[in-house]
Amino acid sequence: MFNAVYCIAQFWDGRARDLDEQAGGPIANPGEMASSHELAVSVLQTIPGYIDEFAKVFGGEPITIDMVTDSIAEFERTLVTSNSRFDQWLAGDEDAMTEFEQDGYRLFKLTGCAGCHNGPAAGGQAYQKMGSFNRFETNNPAIGRQAVTGLRSDRMRFKVPTLRNVELTYPYFHDGSVKTLEEAVDTMAWVQLNRTFSRTGNEKVVAFLKTLSGDLPRIVLPILPPSGPDTPAPQPFQ
Repeated sequence: MFNAVYCIAQFWDGRARDLDEQAGGPIANPGEMASSHELAVSVLQTIPGYIDEFAKVFGGEPITIDMVTDSIAEFERTLVTSNSRFDQWLAGDEDAMTEFEQDGYRLFKLTGCAGCHNGPAAGGQAYQKMGSFNRFETNNPAIGRQAVTGLRSDRMRFKVPTLRNVELTYPYFHDGSVKTLEEAVDTMAWVQLNRTFSRTGNEKVVAFLKTLSGDLPRIVLPILPPSGPDTPAPQPFQ
């Protein structure tokens, strides 16, 4: 969920229009929480701590699933990873990136990668066909936006992934078929741009991408009743 707030929609195929809509999905999904919205709300209504917290925020109305998903979505909007070395470099710290990494950034733009990977999270703002120039080989049955729109022209169009923290978010692509950032860079250059990188070129782009790793948020989550002398102290979430 890190930096999901910067995306035009949620999931690879964009089937959830925003964080609020996405937040309600796992609760009722039989493969995830296997509950129901009604049951989730009824449980929350038996917990005094939650009743009080919802009353403070929503004005005392009975808890609804919309309140629940709105609350979850608001929390998720705080999960951004800022202060990467690239951010520091853009802010004027010339020493935040090495010349090798800066060469990677220039190559990233020159090759055309920035045409899709742009904006505050370096992606997430558009849908693109996977395999714009050359075929992307996969056994994964996902068909991208076509599953949402029903349009043949949307086949294999997926949300462009964000690149913040990309060195930490392997495996790559909608099918999880690529384990290393080096292979992901070469694959994207070929299938999306009809380009190939030299070994040094690949290393430079990968070095640049690693500068996009930012600080993870640290949020203290309150522990609601029951409470007592044996209740553990709140722990930072990261």
